Amino acid sequence: MALKLIHILAAVIVTGTGIGIAFFMFMANRSNNPQAIYVTAQHVILADWLFTTPAVVTQITTGILLMKLQNYSFDSLWFYWVVGLISVIGFCWLPVLRIQYQLRALAKRSVETNCISAQFNALMRTWTLLGIPAFCAILVIFWLMVFKPFPVT
Repeated sequence: MALKLIHILAAVIVTGTGIGIAFFMFMANRSNNPQAIYVTAQHVILADWLFTTPAVVTQITTGILLMKLQNYSFDSLWFYWVVGLISVIGFCWLPVLRIQYQLRALAKRSVETNCISAQFNALMRTWTLLGIPAFCAILVIFWLMVFKPFPVT
């Protein structure tokens, strides 16, 4: 049961951090305040390293261990859906990590020039657009975990 609790807590951290990061970055961007955007971009990168990354690793590790303990099949339709959705999240999240560093550098330049560049705005749109399918995939994974609509054995 402790393993399941750790798995659930990691899911909460991934989801909560993702929503929090998206909200604060979105709101800082809307402020049009280069200093606020820069500080937020720095904190977003830090939050991803401190919270999201360890929670993702924990999520995958505990998920595999729970599957083995509960004798769930790694050949089940349910598992394929989970892996497919995790792949969608990964394909969205990995570019987002790189983009966050670019956004931070551009935000720092914006502080120096007191002007937010078109390149920053374009990257911010891409960052946001990549977050939408990743977040939707997380919600579907929650649904799969709770309701198990496909056989797991």
